[in-house]
Amino acid sequence: MNNNDMMEKEEIFSKVLRAGRRTYFFDVRATKADDYYLTITESKKFTNDDGSFHYKKHKIYIYKEDFAEFKDILAEMTEYIINEKGDEVISERHQKDFKKEYDDETPGVTEANLKSPESFTDIEFDDI
Repeated sequence: MNNNDMMEKEEIFSKVLRAGRRTYFFDVRATKADDYYLTITESKKFTNDDGSFHYKKHKIYIYKEDFAEFKDILAEMTEYIINEKGDEVISERHQKDFKKEYDDETPGVTEANLKSPESFTDIEFDDI
């Protein structure tokens, strides 16, 4: 397999969610048997003392046999939080960050967009 084949495998289908200092990458990838699975990568930007910055990344893998349950639990958890606490951000510190980061960097993302997993697919993101 040459590098071009590898590149095509890497870019089957991707979406990006920019959320302040965090960016979430959703990527469809292929197994060796050419089945598909999902990776979700959280990349968080940290600013160094000298003004430069670095990123820390965490990745999770979700396979087809777990999709239904993963989706159900994610929906259940997000609905529980909204039902218990509403969709307002309560933490005063977080609210300041939320307003600053979201207003400046992602004008298209609103709290309404974040309410349920179903609405994730309605948001269009810029290409990387």
